[in-house]
Amino acid sequence: MNENRKLKPSTVLIHLMLIVLVVVNLFPLYWMMTFSLKDNDEIMGGWLKEDDAKTLILDENGEKIPVERNIIGIPRTWRWVNYKKAMNTGDMPRYFLNSLVVSVSAIAITLIAAFMSTYAMTRLVWKGRKMMNKFFMLGLTIPIHAALVPVFRILSRLSLLNTYVALIVPYAAFSLSMGILISIGFMGDIPYDLDEAAFLDGCGVWGIFCRVIAPLMMPAIATVGIYTFLQCWNELLFATIFVSDGVYRTLPVGVNQLVGQHTTDWGPVGAALAIATVPTMIVYALLSKKIQAGFIAGAVKG
Repeated sequence: MNENRKLKPSTVLIHLMLIVLVVVNLFPLYWMMTFSLKDNDEIMGGWLKEDDAKTLILDENGEKIPVERNIIGIPRTWRWVNYKKAMNTGDMPRYFLNSLVVSVSAIAITLIAAFMSTYAMTRLVWKGRKMMNKFFMLGLTIPIHAALVPVFRILSRLSLLNTYVALIVPYAAFSLSMGILISIGFMGDIPYDLDEAAFLDGCGVWGIFCRVIAPLMMPAIATVGIYTFLQCWNELLFATIFVSDGVYRTLPVGVNQLVGQHTTDWGPVGAALAIATVPTMIVYALLSKKIQAGFIAGAVKG
């Protein structure tokens, strides 16, 4: 028993590698949070401000000395006022709401379209379903920004620029292929016997989809939902080109506007980035197990 409890060198090495990976993944979050609580002098170095009595550093002659950079260290002074500045500069609450509206709408459209398409291609028998599946998978090979010009021209001719639709429809369209790919792997593991039993009980195609298949797709729903959310919440180029009206501007564009042409107060920029990151962290923390289950669905057969 004692021999079995001894740690093997390989086990120690694996644990050390895992610790390094944890540190590497958590460091950006730590850096962002500490960055958001500093001012330019502490981030970039330079001269301390005279009105900052707590951190004012003088030499023997009573003259100010340059401040050393403190990019990755704990803030010398915790400047929570940066968060207040981030919220008051521009119209951040409206940008936050706009991002939420666009993301939720795109997620809803993507989920409905992906699951219904997957159901038709995996549970129903019709000519051309395999070819249709290949057609959808072609969407994975097209970068979202490669379609910038044609999508802009289409939206312009339809008079949809500077609206929520200008962002919701492209986001949902470019998330559809990945949504179908994830859904196919998961729906393929659902036994066909359930469809036959529901059919014998009087359910039609819609009844089987809504009452049998959809409730069993919760892990896939979480996976597709968080993937689409990340695509929509963090996207900048489409949001900048398709929307110029501040009424419909999203959060990434609002954060980008905090960067000045000549000078930038980087503390509020970091605070705005932290505010924009919080919803993503909360969603992933609540749905992480279902997301992992959705990604590995269909990986093991038999």
